[in-house]
Amino acid sequence: MIDEPDVAGVLDLLRAAGAADGVRPVSEEGELRLRHGSPDGQDLTVRDDDGALAGYARLDGGTAELVVHPERRRRGHGTALLHRLLDAAGGAPLDVWAHGDLPGSAELLAPHGFRRARVLLQLRRDLAGVDPDPRPELPGDVHVAPFVPGRDEDAWLRVNARAFDWHPEQGRMTRADLERREAEPWFDPGGFLMAWRGAPGAGGELLGFHWTKVHPAGDAGPDPVGEVYVLGVDPAAQGLRLGRALTDLGLAHLRARGLGEVLLYVEEDNTAAVRLYEGRGFTRYSVDVAWHREPQPR
Repeated sequence: MIDEPDVAGVLDLLRAAGAADGVRPVSEEGELRLRHGSPDGQDLTVRDDDGALAGYARLDGGTAELVVHPERRRRGHGTALLHRLLDAAGGAPLDVWAHGDLPGSAELLAPHGFRRARVLLQLRRDLAGVDPDPRPELPGDVHVAPFVPGRDEDAWLRVNARAFDWHPEQGRMTRADLERREAEPWFDPGGFLMAWRGAPGAGGELLGFHWTKVHPAGDAGPDPVGEVYVLGVDPAAQGLRLGRALTDLGLAHLRARGLGEVLLYVEEDNTAAVRLYEGRGFTRYSVDVAWHREPQPR
């Protein structure tokens, strides 16, 4: 854990890197753990010769992120942080995320035995052409209602785990992870749409959900931008066309908020999801890459 004064310094560094590179330098989860504190993982920093904070890295399990202040690059700080990450990993397998797939990432990681392993696409589309009042055909016993804090957490965690049992991060979200997001200023239960069979909280069955998010101006662009934050359907409810219905309802909600653009993230090899979103007018905007290094002999 880094000390409290450094947290503010790291957040300033992240903002500077994001402004210079046009991409978020660490994941939302990494930033949440930095700001709120987490007993898991390790936070690492390096300083320049004048004592100024020059770089930050976080190791959480076998996954890491690394960023160097844009004004202090090409001085060996990235290599120093990477060596510290490798020492902390202790020869175990390691993934390092390169947000934006910037050229410097390959220059840093490839010579140390890393290879491109996972590709996460950011897709975007404008909201002007979205139907403001979609009326999708749902099974007669299914209805969509907003998330209710204090009631729907367990149902969501159960379906999220089932829908993303293949995903190394999303499928392992805990109640603490969910509650951290509920405490964030951007959280809006009205934009967290839940498809239920039966009455919620009274024996009803959650079949799927579309959790939307709104990024404030300056976070994902000069203007506020919506996000398809998480869209999931219980495997037992596949075939009911809930993915399409929930997508359209969520996009209409974001348009009603007065937003002009929406983004989402999807694994490149999740061809069914990519096909669904491209069929809804999304196009590729940017790429994040996980670089993987195999276990090393000690």
